[in-house]
Amino acid sequence: MPHPLFEKHKATLDAAISAIHGRGYWTPYPEMPSPKVYGETAADDGKRAFEACLGADFVLDQPGQTGWAASERSPYGIDMAVRYPVCDPEALIAAAQGAMAGWRKLGADGRVGVCLEILDRLNKRSFEIAHAVMMTTGQGWMMAFQAGGPHAQDRGLEAVAYAWDEMSRVPAETVWEKPQGKNPPLKMKKHYEIVGRGVGLVVGCGTFPTWNTYPGLFATLATGNPVIIKAHSNAILPAAMTVKIARGVLAEAGQDPNLVSLAVVEQRAATQALATHPAVKSIDFTGSNVFGQWLIDNARQAQVYAELAGVNNVVIESTDSYKAMLRNLAFTLCLYSGQMCTTTQAILVPADGIDTDQGRKSFDEVAADLGAAIDKFLTDPAVATAVLGAIQSEATLDRIAEAGEYGRIVLASKKIDHPDFPKAEVRTPVLLSCDAVDEKSYMEERFGPIAFVVKVADAAAAVGLSERIVREHGALTVGLYSNKQAVIDAMTDATLRAGVALSINLTGGVFVNQSAAFSDYHGVGMNPAANAAYSDGAFVANRFRVVQRRYHVE
Repeated sequence: MPHPLFEKHKATLDAAISAIHGRGYWTPYPEMPSPKVYGETAADDGKRAFEACLGADFVLDQPGQTGWAASERSPYGIDMAVRYPVCDPEALIAAAQGAMAGWRKLGADGRVGVCLEILDRLNKRSFEIAHAVMMTTGQGWMMAFQAGGPHAQDRGLEAVAYAWDEMSRVPAETVWEKPQGKNPPLKMKKHYEIVGRGVGLVVGCGTFPTWNTYPGLFATLATGNPVIIKAHSNAILPAAMTVKIARGVLAEAGQDPNLVSLAVVEQRAATQALATHPAVKSIDFTGSNVFGQWLIDNARQAQVYAELAGVNNVVIESTDSYKAMLRNLAFTLCLYSGQMCTTTQAILVPADGIDTDQGRKSFDEVAADLGAAIDKFLTDPAVATAVLGAIQSEATLDRIAEAGEYGRIVLASKKIDHPDFPKAEVRTPVLLSCDAVDEKSYMEERFGPIAFVVKVADAAAAVGLSERIVREHGALTVGLYSNKQAVIDAMTDATLRAGVALSINLTGGVFVNQSAAFSDYHGVGMNPAANAAYSDGAFVANRFRVVQRRYHVE
């Protein structure tokens, strides 16, 4: 009989399977923090639960604990001082390996059922997790709730759905008969067992510690493997909350909680040793090109799923909705101060300008009007602080300060005072212009609220440059504004060759740096920005193997 937790969540799983096949809009986790959905006291309960963590030990009861560490610095300036258990990596790996046999015996339906229960519990704790995400990453409240909570849970569920879709193709057993003419047939009983490949390591990032972690966590866990989450040193709390909830569900289900553990590792060398451990068979990584490439080159014993840096770009050739285009781009560049792996950095505009519904606009006018649109959007400090959030790292603040070296300043960055968090580092975007030949300026990722309006010879040159950027430096998103079908077709072909998602003429409430689970593939796996996608069959299928046994039967 199917596992009770599988039966409990089967309707959700069936709907998720239908969604990944149909690619339409669907979610079981409402994105609005409504008391009608999450409960009248959920908001207050979540805030109190978060506040209870501050200045305290975050107990996980993991093996091999050697001490405590507290490394987080909040971009909003609050004192975190949460102390996390530091555990011997060898002890975590040994405990994870010891938990594998029971996890395998539970079966695919049992593992999927447990994963779905974990996701359900995470959803119920969305407010608590949202505060942790907000205060460690600098995201605004609404983004922290949505991206850190329901949208991250969507991505986790999507990975579980793909895992079940792949595993359910394998029958548990069969009777094999081969005719032998006049002689009795050869008859065998064969069993097929799904076996996880080994310990999975998920290396979290500092800006999206749940959204970028849940796909790898749940894809690895559902397919029969234990998971160690190595959280970013400045965004541990959301990962620690996730681990604690997962360990609780596992224990309730009669499984070893050490199937999921948290590794607090402060030295890169220690992370490297963990990543290259022979027992680690899969690594999910989001972060810099330097360390991501190191993992790909050196963690040869593991399958590495890496999301790295890229230069996302937009081509503007023409538009019949000039103001709406500018508003859409302005919001794109402002959202979370550009601290998203999908945010546009290079905006490619023909030197002789573009045709619009307001007449011909020169290159300089397009740049100036985009700067004015950003300025206008951020006029209201309440809107500005809610959308911009706070700057997550000192390195990003340094990049903003030196941005004037990269091009001609169209719009300078400004510091905004946050009414609720006086120590928050809030910055508006800096917009620069440069020529296409100035490749050293715009053709590398400058993470944060830094964008370039790049002057190109013409539309064909813009399409060609966009493709070259993706091929050579990678991108997760590309956009196009054009009224001409020939240009749209050329850009479509270019993105198919380079392997990058394309958004065409976005002028409404959807933005190029947003992606929807169950419908949008986040990453393609064909260009240097990512070697995998959230999610598809390839993201899960190589995390398990099928081991068979057979014997003669009469």
